[in-house]
Amino acid sequence: MGVGEFISGVLKGDFLIKSDSVKNWKVIFIVLGMSIVMITCAHKTDEKNIKISLLNKEIRALKAEYIDSATKVVHLKLESTVKEQVAQVGLKSSEEPPIKIVVKKPK
Repeated sequence: MGVGEFISGVLKGDFLIKSDSVKNWKVIFIVLGMSIVMITCAHKTDEKNIKISLLNKEIRALKAEYIDSATKVVHLKLESTVKEQVAQVGLKSSEEPPIKIVVKKPK
């Protein structure tokens, strides 16, 4: 059998219709099944990668929001901001420093 006859036989599909073609069909179905499994796994991997990237974007957005909120809280805790807010109610800072009261427990 020459190279030309082999190529001609493959193109005609002789390897699928001869009497010993059962083993060829088995190999074809095994390769087909493995290909389907491989493609399915690749699609699942792509879906997971896309989901991971979306979650990473969401994490970055939430971290930025957290930093923004923390900055606002720190600003609200400043003494000058507190003085402004309580001045609207009519309260003001004491002119005298606070006195420390020490209570001793009896033994």
